[in-house]
Order: sequence, then C-alpha cells, then structure tokens
Amino acid sequence: MKPLNMLTDTDIKRVVKEPIDLEERIEQLEKQKEILKAACKKAGSRIKELDNSLSIALDINDKHQRENEKIKADLARAKEDHQYDNLVHQKELEDFRKGRWDPNFKPLDGSKK
Repeated sequence: MKPLNMLTDTDIKRVVKEPIDLEERIEQLEKQKEILKAACKKAGSRIKELDNSLSIALDINDKHQRENEKIKADLARAKEDHQYDNLVHQKELEDFRKGRWDPNFKPLDGSKK
C-alpha cells in the first residue's frame, strides 16, 4: 500500500469517481430488476393462460377418445351384423338355387318380394 503522501492524481480521481460509478451501477441494476420483475409477471400470466389452454385441450382429447372408442365398438357391431346378414343371404341364395325357396314366404316388413 502506498503511503498517503504518495497518492497520485489518478488515485485521487479514482477514489472520488468510484462512488459515482457505484451509484450509477446501482441505478442500472435497480432498472434491470424492475424490467425483470415485469417480464416475470408477464411470463407468469402467459404460463397460466397456457395451463388453462392445456387443460381445455386435455378435456377435449379425453372426450374424443371416449367417442372414438364408442365408434370403434359400433363399427365392430356393424361388421358383425353385416357378416351375419351376408351369411343369411348366402344361405337364402343357396336354397333358391337348389329350388328350396318357399314361394309363400312373406317378409316381416310387409313388402312384396
């Protein structure tokens, strides 16, 4: 360390200037702090919006999944019905071709076939 009488003009200027630099730096940091606070608040609001959107999307997805399962079950039943109808009609055609068709047959729906 330099003795007091050996301080140069540069040393004196630095000692006098440093508090001003520190005050300016403190002001800059305070401004940055406020900017970051505002950005965090805005980000927090956006996160809440996105959480809400996600919740809505998950509810919709769940509903569609349930509907999709119901449609798959309905389709499976329709395929089974179609397959059964085809077998019945095949049997009817076979009987008709072999001459075993009943000419007195009356459809249940009342139509004339």
